[in-house]
Amino acid sequence: MEILVITGMSGAGKSKALNQLEDLGYFAMDNLPPQLIPKFAEIASASNYMNKVCVVVDVRSGEFFQDFSKSLKELRKLNFKYRLLFLDAAEDVIINRYKELRRPHPLSKSIVSGYKKELELMEDIKKSADYIIDTSDLTDKQLREKLITMLGIESDGEIKVSICSFGFKKGILLDGDLIFDVRFLPNPYYIEELKHLNGENKKTKDYVINKEVTQKFLEKSVDILNFLIPNYAKEGKSILVVGIGCTGGFHRSVAIANELGKRLKEMGYNISVSHRDVNRN
Repeated sequence: MEILVITGMSGAGKSKALNQLEDLGYFAMDNLPPQLIPKFAEIASASNYMNKVCVVVDVRSGEFFQDFSKSLKELRKLNFKYRLLFLDAAEDVIINRYKELRRPHPLSKSIVSGYKKELELMEDIKKSADYIIDTSDLTDKQLREKLITMLGIESDGEIKVSICSFGFKKGILLDGDLIFDVRFLPNPYYIEELKHLNGENKKTKDYVINKEVTQKFLEKSVDILNFLIPNYAKEGKSILVVGIGCTGGFHRSVAIANELGKRLKEMGYNISVSHRDVNRN
């Protein structure tokens, strides 16, 4: 059984890493008190399906966190092999993340003071880590790819295609690998009965999709994606993010993303469709 213990600085993305690993086949446990790590390992090893487990252990455990190193030594005594992953980020990045979330630091009411205390508390643990990932400039997708590479996680070889609609006026899709701009299509916004009906509504969808120019665009888009997807997969890419953008991310991009996803899914591709801005209008 493989045990991955995740720790690091608060705000460095441990929960995100845990979610990514869970998607990659790990049995995941968040905020486990250090004293329970050996017991959790024993339970997991007795299971028939927990062959890969990961746990997040950090300063949220309060005074119990001081037993972290002791618990890892006990794991060794019980002949459990583990790997320690430490997640870090720059001080200004962590502070900004806390400000955005408006959450208190677990060690202090002051974010800066809490960061300083935690930095000192984590110094020796960081030195003993098998892997260190700085998430300061990583998107969720990049974090996933780094985890796969660093931990040697085997992929099933199937590329997953994520199609996401968005509105340019709310910012470009930062993690998009391919961006299609559909602002050249007729805009339902200027049709009074469609103005407040998003691209998932049948009336709006029909208005967008049934245009001759839209049909040509979809035909050419499917053709280029049918060429690109297998070639990206051949190069080892596991996730391809395709962004479909219109002005507000409410009408055209939503309808196109859904239709493009439908056509590619019918061709046998692993497709997921999401809409970043449809509820922000």
